Amino acid sequence: MSDGADGLRPVCRYRALVLTVTSVNVNGLRAAAKKGFVEWLARTEADVVCLQEVRAEPHQLPEEVRQPDGWYVVHAPAAAKGRAGVSLYTRREPDRVRVGFGSAEFDGSGRYVEADLPGVTVASLYLPSGEVGTARQDEKVRFMGEFLAHLKALRARAAADGREVVVCGDWNIAHQQTDLKNWRGNTRNSGFLPEEREWLGGVLDPADGGYVDVVRALHPDVEGPYSWWSYRGRAFDNDSGWRIDYHVATPGLAGKAVKGFVERAATHAERWSDHAPVTVVYDL
Repeated sequence: MSDGADGLRPVCRYRALVLTVTSVNVNGLRAAAKKGFVEWLARTEADVVCLQEVRAEPHQLPEEVRQPDGWYVVHAPAAAKGRAGVSLYTRREPDRVRVGFGSAEFDGSGRYVEADLPGVTVASLYLPSGEVGTARQDEKVRFMGEFLAHLKALRARAAADGREVVVCGDWNIAHQQTDLKNWRGNTRNSGFLPEEREWLGGVLDPADGGYVDVVRALHPDVEGPYSWWSYRGRAFDNDSGWRIDYHVATPGLAGKAVKGFVERAATHAERWSDHAPVTVVYDL
């Protein structure tokens, strides 16, 4: 299907334009490219693809991943080699791209990149994973504090400009009990700590952060749908997963979401990451 003049795909002449956005933690893009990511990218109908945990410099990526035909790509690697890294693939050339969110500590960590498209800002986020009782958890807490301030400022700027926002990515927090299978066994583990869940609740509080968890809004009464499963044991086969990959959007855009789903592989052997793509269709 040909693109519209603004880079979005017209569904038919009687309907508004559709924007399809997919987010996935690739768990190392070079490895994912050898296991099925390239083929997935070739067949996806997404207009925007947000990647996390790329773990590579652009020059280390094969050409069909670094700059595939039909896509505009921005890679934001981490200063620490082989760690983190986020990317954005867009069918339309962005009007503006920003790496980082104005943080002296985190702008070089390969954890955030955003792009302005017509009427909407799309961002790819890789929030630190943390580990209780270590410096990694302290880093996560500092990141969350700075990032919430950025989210509020971003929402305010977008509202002033008549724009919407969606921040996609691996947020490394399961918000509610329905967001992970074994919640009872993880109440003291990073990713499901009370203080982390409270922070994410603040992001989603209309009186605070003012954002919406789009997939949960579309699926309010179900467990999951999970987007990450450990490679250990039979977690994937038993669907013992976590929902930590989110589309977090301003209310105006969230209200236009008509479909949200996890692109779960049919079998364990067909996975090209320990995460699965999370896709949302917005009827603009």
